[in-house]
Amino acid sequence: MVTATVREWSAEDGWGVLDSPETPGGCFAHFSDIRTTGFRTLSPGQQVDLTWEAPGFKQDGYDYRAVSVVPRAA
Repeated sequence: MVTATVREWSAEDGWGVLDSPETPGGCFAHFSDIRTTGFRTLSPGQQVDLTWEAPGFKQDGYDYRAVSVVPRAA
């Protein structure tokens, strides 16, 4: 698990891009990857704990895909 920052998030579409030192170019994330109760959305600039994979194909243009995203306490 690494610390990542939300680059962009579309609450309407339920996906976004996260940046971390281990995922150069960004990591694709879907709202179903967010591990929290209630409404699952993120905000640009928000810090999260990220578990990711390199699936062997590009996910919407990104080499990395989120497996688990846990929002960090503010």
